[in-house]
This record gives sequence, C-alpha cells and structure tokens, in this order.
Amino acid sequence: MKNTQSSIVFINLFCIVFLLFSDTTIAQQNNPAINQGPNFWDKVQFGGGLGLNIGSGYTDITVSPSAIYNINPIVSAGASLLFGYVNTDYYNSFYYGGSIIGLVNPIPQVQLSAELEETRFNTTYELEGGNLSDKYWNTALYLGAGYRTQNITVGVRYDVLYNKDKSIYAEPFMPFVRVYF
Repeated sequence: MKNTQSSIVFINLFCIVFLLFSDTTIAQQNNPAINQGPNFWDKVQFGGGLGLNIGSGYTDITVSPSAIYNINPIVSAGASLLFGYVNTDYYNSFYYGGSIIGLVNPIPQVQLSAELEETRFNTTYELEGGNLSDKYWNTALYLGAGYRTQNITVGVRYDVLYNKDKSIYAEPFMPFVRVYF
C-alpha cells in the first residue's frame, strides 16, 4: 500500500512539474504574431515646414525638415533642421540651425509642444558709408499649442527666451503649421 501511495504521489508530482514546465516552454516559443513589436521605423514620421513671407521690402524664406518618433499615442519627440534667408531694405540674413522638439497630445485634437532651437545668424546690415556684418548664435525655447487634425497641426508658439536685439523675428509669438507623414 505504501508503495502504491508513493507511486501515486510521484506520478502526481511528475504531472504537476511536467505541466508547469510545458506551459513555460510553450510560452517561450517564437510566435511572430505575438512576440514581434512594431518596427522602429513604423513609429517615425517625417515632415516639417516651409515658410514664405513676402511684403513691401521684406522677404523671408524658410525650410525646416524634421522627424519625430511616436513614443506612444500621446507623446512624441524628434529633431529638426532649419535653413532660411531674410532680406529687407536694411539688412539680409542667412540662418541655419537645429532643434529638438517634444509633442504631447492630451486629446487627439490638441497638441502641446516644447521646442529648443539653436540658430546661427549671418547678417549684413546695409548702411550708408558701408556695410556692417554680424554673426551670432541665438537660442530659442518655444512653448506652443495647436489644433490637430490627422497629420496637420495649426497653432501658435511663444519664445520664452525672446531677445528683441538678437531675434530676426519682430515678436515672440509665432504662428505655425506642422505636417507629419
């Protein structure tokens, strides 16, 4: 009897251990449909902005390609390049730089942004009696909000580090249109 009881206990123990390890083994199998997460590039969007501002004695052309990585449906982060040209009756300026951007979409229609931009300005002032050249770096920290529909966001941003003596922009507030594909 004792031998039969130990055989039953041994068989039960063997079955329990077998089932525990067989479940673990089955869970570790490579099933591409289950184990493969999204590819890195599936979460990357490319876009940016083009700007053209023409007025009486004023021209501003800007190209700003960018890419963002969608961390999740609410948060994205990315980088951007910036190239531009401004020409007025008094000066002309070539500028280039880059920025890093963070985007938050608390609800699908609202996009909040923070963008740190570093820009190199090469400006020539046209003065009577000769020209004056000025070359400098400018740092801007833009905080913005916009209305988003699908891949397009329209809004306004504010440069919290605005310096009227260094910025080529007349005001710290700036409208924007962002497009990402």
